Amino acid sequence: MEKTMLLNVEGVRKTIIHGGMGDLPNFISGSKVTFHFRTMRCNEERTVMDDSKKVGPPMHIIIGNMFKLEVWEILLMSMRIGEVAEFWCDIIHTGIYPILSRSLRQIAEGKDPTEWHIHTCGLANMFAYHTLGYEDLDELQKEPQPLIFVIELLKVEAPNSYERESWALSNDEKMKVVPLLHGDGNRLFKLGRYEEAAAKYQEAIICLRNIQTKEKAWEAPWLKLEKMVNTLILNYCQCLLKNEEYYQVLEHTTDIIKYHPGIVKAYFVRARAHAEVWNEAEARADLQKVLDLDPQMQKAVSRELGVLESRMEEKREEEKLRCRSMFR
Repeated sequence: MEKTMLLNVEGVRKTIIHGGMGDLPNFISGSKVTFHFRTMRCNEERTVMDDSKKVGPPMHIIIGNMFKLEVWEILLMSMRIGEVAEFWCDIIHTGIYPILSRSLRQIAEGKDPTEWHIHTCGLANMFAYHTLGYEDLDELQKEPQPLIFVIELLKVEAPNSYERESWALSNDEKMKVVPLLHGDGNRLFKLGRYEEAAAKYQEAIICLRNIQTKEKAWEAPWLKLEKMVNTLILNYCQCLLKNEEYYQVLEHTTDIIKYHPGIVKAYFVRARAHAEVWNEAEARADLQKVLDLDPQMQKAVSRELGVLESRMEEKREEEKLRCRSMFR
């Protein structure tokens, strides 16, 4: 291990564990940097908090794209391809790490990393203390500490030499790609490819949520984005209905109704989910709300009431058969 090198950055110390190859890469704005990382506490045990090698594919960021943990960009730009280095970073650089770590852990678990802050806005709310769902991250958020990052630089790709994922786009680019994703989702839904359609809607939702965090909650630009998001969520729920994920539909539609009680489609979609799980009273209440908000939905509501009655008749027949089998 080479002796500690002090980067020309306050609160950072670097130690090279394994030297890299060639000269420093050309880290121009828009370059895609791929790397593995391990995060450790600065205690005697050097407790490991996160390790990208243990959860799946390597991490990558786009230079100049305002990555949440800004210091990582600085650290990576001091490295050569194949280099492994250890960086001690003081708390001036690590305060936001719990937020980043939570997102990365949720991605690894197959969850939507933006879902937790759907109804928050800006960094002020991000720093307001709420549980992050992980005890070690809650502790670190309450009491920020220096951290150690061990980074292995794998690859640096120039702009335009790779296909950019939607999360790596600028806000303007995200706004342009959202209608394309929406259209793809609609087309796939019509073809009966519901899982693929759901993925398109989800990607569009994430783009809009990322843009929305830059706006002030409940002001005009934020509300415009919120309307677009709700449309996409309800389309996503239609896919969930087709895939018989009824309780997820109830969760998503209830969340929309909580904050936007005038959206007719939310009640209509929720009523369909209630009917599928035999919640008769709740389904009827939602369908009545649809009529209250939009009397022109009478024909569609009548059709759904017929479906509901059919579902309840099925339930009654199943209960009769169950009773008979018990007495036999």
